[in-house]
Amino acid sequence: MAKLPRPQAPARFRVMFPDLADWLESPWTGPPPFPTGQVFRLEETIRDECHVIRAELPGLDPENDIEVTVDGQILTIRAERRQQQDDGPYRSEFRYGSLTRSIRLPARVDAADVTARYDRGVLEITIPVDAVKPEGTRIPITNADVMPEQPPDQAG
Repeated sequence: MAKLPRPQAPARFRVMFPDLADWLESPWTGPPPFPTGQVFRLEETIRDECHVIRAELPGLDPENDIEVTVDGQILTIRAERRQQQDDGPYRSEFRYGSLTRSIRLPARVDAADVTARYDRGVLEITIPVDAVKPEGTRIPITNADVMPEQPPDQAG
């Protein structure tokens, strides 16, 4: 019996996702080679006149493993999960290493106005809405249809 050729991904798909297309067309060797950068899930909302950002970071010590910084309009959350130095489990699906997320805030924020609280694996960062100050100066725009036409200044 003749061996049938494996179906090929469409050319457009291959251009957009070359690594994924190669993985789909290869024999099964395990999960796909997605980027190694680890992320954690976030939730942003406005509650009680505050901008609230919640990050899911279970099993971490907030004093030693989590760092929150504010630089202008960027709020950065860094966390590190360290593997314990005992004999360890025979098999582990836990993820270890550093995790970082940066969130762009609506406007510049003073770090003194930001509060952070860790409870039951969730880091909650609160920024008062009045602390979010809009940047820049508004420039008025004149409507050309409303202005009377003036002849150009002709110097003789």
